[in-house]
Amino acid sequence: MAPWVAEIIGTMILILLGDGVVANVVLGKTKGQNSGWIVITTGWAMAVAVAVYAVGRISGAHINPAVTIALAVTNKWDPAHGFAGWGDVPLFIVGQFIGAFIGAVLVWLAYYPHWAETPDPALKRAVFCTAPNIRNYPLNFITEVIGTFMLVFGVLAITAPGNNLAGGFAPLLVGFLVWAIGLSLGGPTGYAINPARDLGPRIAHAVLPIPGKGDSDWGYSWVPVVGPIVGGLIGALLFVALGL
Repeated sequence: MAPWVAEIIGTMILILLGDGVVANVVLGKTKGQNSGWIVITTGWAMAVAVAVYAVGRISGAHINPAVTIALAVTNKWDPAHGFAGWGDVPLFIVGQFIGAFIGAVLVWLAYYPHWAETPDPALKRAVFCTAPNIRNYPLNFITEVIGTFMLVFGVLAITAPGNNLAGGFAPLLVGFLVWAIGLSLGGPTGYAINPARDLGPRIAHAVLPIPGKGDSDWGYSWVPVVGPIVGGLIGALLFVALGL
């Protein structure tokens, strides 16, 4: 399998399970309605772990453009997993966005009867993409930078050569890292920390025939795209600068 195809599959799994847990919590008349933030953050953590286990051996499981860009800028190429030069960067990123869109469509189908049972359009949109609880674009941007800094720095630490503590548990540890980020830093913006995770499903929200869905909040959409890219770069550059 081509690595960029693996990125489609891995990111699809991420969004299917991640957006799926949000749908279960916020949509009307589901088994998990109103079960809360712990359920959402746990579901996202397990989504990341399963996605990384599924395709990590094929593509390295970036499943996040911020990770792909950060690794490329810091020359952390991975020829064994098809990530050997700048020519691979667009393929990986396009694959991630395609996978995110497909995953969001599958969530829409899985919860098809529940959209009409949810009167609040903001809750419907929340299944697909993030939004801040207090809308302040500069501070929302900083929150996403900090969260993605921690993600990329943490992933590089977990997967560092010679880190015998990780081994075959590395995907699960990355899931725990995402769990920690959600619990500790996810409150202000919903911790997108991944441009494909937010923008791909946001596009799906815009084009799918969801009853009473409202707008897709395009005015905010740049924050969970640009913020994670900046944060990922800072995390990777600092990791390299510290010689870790």
